[in-house]
Amino acid sequence: MKPRTRARSVALQALYEIDLSGHQIGEVLEARFNMVELSLELQDFASTIVRGVIPIKEILDSHIAEHAPEWPIDQISVIDRNLLRIALWEFAVQQTTPLKVAINESVELAKLFGSDSSPRFVNGVLGSLAAQENTLRQSLQNSIKNTPQTD
Repeated sequence: MKPRTRARSVALQALYEIDLSGHQIGEVLEARFNMVELSLELQDFASTIVRGVIPIKEILDSHIAEHAPEWPIDQISVIDRNLLRIALWEFAVQQTTPLKVAINESVELAKLFGSDSSPRFVNGVLGSLAAQENTLRQSLQNSIKNTPQTD
């Protein structure tokens, strides 16, 4: 697994744990970093993803729900939902990951961590979101201006 993919995998696992348990971000990240060997740069990357997604997950979920109307957000598996959140955050909020890279990384992680249908589902929803990339960026930027950061 490529180094940044491994870091995304750690971020995915942390988001999964936080969703299911409600554990504190810092504690979850520390535990993950103790389990998986990542350079400080990759730890920072994984941490940035988690700390970027968590405070705006409801905003991200609303955009995901618009593009997966047949799947209520609470019925999307926790893995798939977090893969979608990560990719959407990376290409529309953080804007440092190219769109195609964000989609490809999420599909690859869906193959590893999701169900048999996860890669196709994640690819389909992200493809729909990608078609609205510029609109999403503006909408998300406007929505998160006053969102407090969580720790």
